[in-house]
Amino acid sequence: MNKDLFQGYKGEALKILKKYNVRVWGQATIETTRGKFIGTILPRSENDDDNHIVMKIPTGYNVGIDVSTIETMKETGYKKANYKIPEKQFPVTEGLPHVKLFGTGGTIASRLDYRTGAVIPAFSPGELYGAVPELADICNLDTEKVFAVFSENMGPKQYISLAKAIGKEIENGIDGIVIGHGTDTLHHTGAILTFMVQNSPVPIVLVGSQRSSDRPSSDAALNLQHAMKAAGHCDIAEVMVCMFGPTSDEYGLLHKGTRVRKMHSSYRSTFRTIGDIPLARISTKEFHHIKKDYKPRRKDRNVKILPYFSDKVTMIYYYPGMKPDIIDALVDAGYKGIIIVGTGLGHVNKELYPAIERAHAKGVHMFMTLQTIWGYVHMFVYDTGRDMMAKGIIPAGNMLPEVAWVKLSWILGQTDDPEKVKEMMLTPINDEITSKEPYNGYLVYQGGIPEVEDFIKKVHK
Repeated sequence: MNKDLFQGYKGEALKILKKYNVRVWGQATIETTRGKFIGTILPRSENDDDNHIVMKIPTGYNVGIDVSTIETMKETGYKKANYKIPEKQFPVTEGLPHVKLFGTGGTIASRLDYRTGAVIPAFSPGELYGAVPELADICNLDTEKVFAVFSENMGPKQYISLAKAIGKEIENGIDGIVIGHGTDTLHHTGAILTFMVQNSPVPIVLVGSQRSSDRPSSDAALNLQHAMKAAGHCDIAEVMVCMFGPTSDEYGLLHKGTRVRKMHSSYRSTFRTIGDIPLARISTKEFHHIKKDYKPRRKDRNVKILPYFSDKVTMIYYYPGMKPDIIDALVDAGYKGIIIVGTGLGHVNKELYPAIERAHAKGVHMFMTLQTIWGYVHMFVYDTGRDMMAKGIIPAGNMLPEVAWVKLSWILGQTDDPEKVKEMMLTPINDEITSKEPYNGYLVYQGGIPEVEDFIKKVHK
C-alpha cells in the first residue's frame, strides 16, 4: 500500500495498520483487550509516538489506542474527511444592525491540523458564517481577517493596527464590532483597546473559545452568537469580553475590558470579572444588565483613537529571595517601566532596595500591583511599603497586573515625564482602578466544604 495512506504512522502502529489493510480515513472496527472501538482512523502527528492508533469515535472525540492491546482490526468503509469549512456569502436583512467581525486567529477561528496534531488559525471570518448560520438571524455581518495568529503572538503591532481598524469602522457608521481572538491573551487585548479606543459610541466585543470548532463540546458557535448579539443589540458602548458564564450552555457574560481575567486553562467558563461584577448576562434570546453603571451606546461617531505603545515596559513577579541583578539587568537593557507583582499588600524583600533606588535614579517608572489578584495595594501599612514608596515605587490601587502593564506601555508611548506618567496611571479611564470593590466582587468557593457542596448541588448537579 502507498505510504500516503498511513499519514504520520510509523513503527509498530504502521505495521499493524498494514497487517490488517486499514487506511487513514478508513472507517474501522478495532477489537482490543479493553473492548471494541468503532470509528474513523485519523492521521498521526509527525511528532507523536509510534505505539498508538488514533480514532475519531461517533461522539466526535478522538481516542488513542495502544497497539499492544489490539487483537484484530477491520476496515468497513472509507471516506477522506474534509475539515475545511467553505465560506458563504452572508445574507443582508433589512432592519438588522450591521456588525463588523475582525478575525485575528485563535481557537474560535481554527481547525485541527492532523499533520502536527495542533489547533491552527485557519478559518477565515467568512468560514465562521459557514459554520454558524444562526448569525444571520442576529445581524448583518461584514468580515475582515486582520491577522491569523495565536493570541500569544499578539503584540504592539497588532494592537495598534486593530485600534486603527476599529476607528475606521466606527467612523464609517458600523453598529457594533466583534473581535475573534485567542483566549490566552484576550484580556490583555481587552485592556489595551480600552485605552487605545476611547469614547466609542458602539459596543466593541472580544470573543474566543476554549475548545476548537471540531470538538462536540466547542463553545465557539455559542460564544459567537452571544458576541454578535451584544455588538448589534446591547446598549453598552464599551470594550468588553464575551464568554461562557457557567460551564454549561446557559448564557454568556459580558466583562469590562479592564477588570477581566482568564482564570482556568480549559474550563469554558474561564473568564471572570475581578474585584467587580460583570456588566451583563446574555443569551441568544435575552439580555440582562447586571452592572447599572456603564457607558451607553450613542448615535454619533465621535471616537478617540490613541494608538500608542512602548515595548520598553516589563512585569516582574516577585518571589522570596529575588536578587537585585534582575532589576539591574532590566535597567541596563533600556526598560523604562516596571510593573512589580508583589506579595500581600504590595511587598518585596529589602535585598531589592538598592536596585530599586538605582532604577528610580535612572528614570524608570515603577508601579506596584498584587499577586493576590483581588484587593488593593496598601503600602502605608508596614514600614517596608513606606520604604519602597520613598524609593520610587507607586502603588497602583486594585489595577490587575496585566492591565497595569498594558496601561503603562500605552502611557510611555506618549510621555516620559514622571509626574504626567503617575497622573495618567492613577487616573481611571474605565474602572481599571475603582474606589471600592463590591461585597460580591470577591467570590472563591472552596470545594469539599459542606455548605459549598450543598450549594453546588442545589444550583448545578
